[in-house]
Amino acid sequence: MEFLGLEHISIGMLALLFCVALVAGFVDAVAGGGGLIALPALLYTGISPLQALATNKLQGSFGTFASTLKFIRHGHIDLKQMLPAVFLTFAGAATGTFAVQLFSTDFLRLFMPVALVAMVLFFALQPKLGEQDRHHRIGIWVFAALFGFTLGFYDGFFGPGTGSFFTLAFVLMLGFNLVKATANTKLLNFTSNITSLAIFIIGGHVVWSLGLVMAVGQFAGGFLGAHMTIRHGASLIRPLVIIMSSAMALKLLYDNFSA
Repeated sequence: MEFLGLEHISIGMLALLFCVALVAGFVDAVAGGGGLIALPALLYTGISPLQALATNKLQGSFGTFASTLKFIRHGHIDLKQMLPAVFLTFAGAATGTFAVQLFSTDFLRLFMPVALVAMVLFFALQPKLGEQDRHHRIGIWVFAALFGFTLGFYDGFFGPGTGSFFTLAFVLMLGFNLVKATANTKLLNFTSNITSLAIFIIGGHVVWSLGLVMAVGQFAGGFLGAHMTIRHGASLIRPLVIIMSSAMALKLLYDNFSA
């Protein structure tokens, strides 16, 4: 395990990481994409990409836990209904986390910007999408197998856009409104985060001193983001999903062409 001593990190850097995590937790609770904010900050500290990915899972787990707890307390998550999706998301995330330590993610870097742009256009051209519950198109076990396992694997293996993809799947396949979809997305995000984190801990890749400082900011940001989501609903979620998905697509495209 990597415990990188705090004496090697300035107070200013720790304060910056805390603030970054606070913002990332808020954004992630509403629309996903918190990793787009947190990962560059972690890499800026000089740790390796694998350590940054592992440490991001540590701090991100606190944010998704806080938002999930808030959504559960307000009745937006039915834990019994979601058990199949939780189970298969766990299985997918474990498989993906093992795979990322063995294989390259280059092919996903090429494909994912296209998928993210398509999702942005879909949300932008469907202004009424997710305003209210609709009839589900598939059952929960089919949803769990098609999206829980697949997106859990993706989150463990690569990650950008997982929350947005889960939210869209909930709206289109299970007919959830955007608040309910966002709430249940946080439950599955927490599942994949904590699963990946456990495997990264076993591998000794987590930088605890950085991750725990950011975890405090993430917890506060996740709780606040969930509160604002419950209060403002689709009027807050939709524009942030479009903004964050666009930002992720541009970031991936930039990385592809600058490599």
